[in-house]
Amino acid sequence: MRKKLLHIAAGVAATAVGAMLATPSALAATSPEPAPSAGRVIAAAEPVPDRYIVVLKDTGLTKTAVNEHSKELTSKHGGQVRFTYGTVLKGYAAAMSAEDAHQTAADPRVAYVQQDGISHSSGTQTDPPWGLDRVDQRSNTLDRSYTYPNTASNVTTYIVDTGIRIGHAQFEGRASIGANFASDSYSQTCMSHGTHVAGTVAGKDYGVAKKAKIVSVRVLNCDDRAADSDIISAANWITEQAANDPNRRAVVNMSINSPTGSINTAQDQAVKNSIAKGVTWVVSSGNKNSDACRNSPGNIKEAIVVNNATKSDQRRSDSNYGTCTDLFAPGTDILSAAPGSDNATTTMSGTSMAAPHVAGAAALYLSANPTATPAQVQTAIVNNATSNVIGDTQGSPNKLLYIGGDTTTPPPAGPRFENTNDYTVSDNATVTSPIAVTGVSGNAPSGLSVTVDIRHTFRGDLKVELVAPDGSAYLLKDYNTNDSADHVQATYTVNASGEVANGTWKLRVTDNWTNDTGYINAWSLQF
Repeated sequence: MRKKLLHIAAGVAATAVGAMLATPSALAATSPEPAPSAGRVIAAAEPVPDRYIVVLKDTGLTKTAVNEHSKELTSKHGGQVRFTYGTVLKGYAAAMSAEDAHQTAADPRVAYVQQDGISHSSGTQTDPPWGLDRVDQRSNTLDRSYTYPNTASNVTTYIVDTGIRIGHAQFEGRASIGANFASDSYSQTCMSHGTHVAGTVAGKDYGVAKKAKIVSVRVLNCDDRAADSDIISAANWITEQAANDPNRRAVVNMSINSPTGSINTAQDQAVKNSIAKGVTWVVSSGNKNSDACRNSPGNIKEAIVVNNATKSDQRRSDSNYGTCTDLFAPGTDILSAAPGSDNATTTMSGTSMAAPHVAGAAALYLSANPTATPAQVQTAIVNNATSNVIGDTQGSPNKLLYIGGDTTTPPPAGPRFENTNDYTVSDNATVTSPIAVTGVSGNAPSGLSVTVDIRHTFRGDLKVELVAPDGSAYLLKDYNTNDSADHVQATYTVNASGEVANGTWKLRVTDNWTNDTGYINAWSLQF
């Protein structure tokens, strides 16, 4: 009999959308009018003093109406409008006092007010170019070559970053300045980050998509600080540009993350709305060795969220991870363009360097599949990735970017069903969590994706199965007395083509020992 270790189950802390600021005190009794009511304001982890983002309730407002509302609200409650949002959000950014912000939040036309906050780039300076070599083959035997299906000359890539050196030789005249929302006087760049990222997306020597158009959208200033309001402005501007592009082939790379534990409601909403309008977003998971679900935009499931893989196919120790991420890509010691001169290069590491490999891959896919939706691009890249080669995934999907294979037919972007209710897993007991699938014609796919998040100490106790509507069981994870790690957080692929899709599917978890308990936190089916 094995020696069983006792564990103290740690409670899972709930992550709040944002801490709430205290309601300001009422106005003095000498005020000629009753004091206006005060609403609550979502706080930022790293706030910009006296700056706020106001999101309106009416999502059907025209740009003209948004402008009028912003004028009326600031006239009534105070503040000065900095700019308005009419596409990815209906609202505005303003300079105002905390008291003005609370009064604005209480206005019945306002959905919420959020402090303007700061995000930072996700890369760190460090040394040869191997990333392209790795992503065009399944094995890790590098062959010193890079084979790609096309050049993506018909795709526009937007680099939301520090700006880029437009005249760099790597860009061959394909780069342009699109917009600059950063809070300083530089028109192009004062940091290596954006130029390096752009070189990995579309540089002639270092890029994945070697002929894609490159548009610089600058939000990070020379202090590596990007205000939330500026990132929302970038999303708004890009989405409007993409809507006016007859080709409608747009990919955004944003290698910027908020502090861990800081979920940026307005920024996330803006990015999600941009994706819903047809723009593919690729983002970095972050470099804090923590759950990407705890930062923006790492928590956005509609975006393609990328972790950092090393040359030896390991998760880099500082890379974020988790069920909110989609895949890994090379991000350690990546050689690319630098802004020092038109031929300068530098080597950098971080999820910032991993994401642009995937953004380039997204451009290649859109070039071959011009009508693909962002969801289809995401599914294609994840399904085509190399499985089960990354060490220490920390619950992330074990997928590594691969650009080879068939790139002409978009895979089906079927519906996703999820159960996020908690189900207790007791000692020596079996528990099931159901998902009702409706509206899917025919049978389930041969590559049914099952994502599982089970919080349980000593996961070797657990046997995990997918149960089809007819009672057929598919083994996802077996009982293993030698596996003493905690939690089951993984994505499994099941050939369920013999099963009718519609009906109640169940995740069945059996605990085979004592002393360790937990719960099913969430699970999902992607058809």
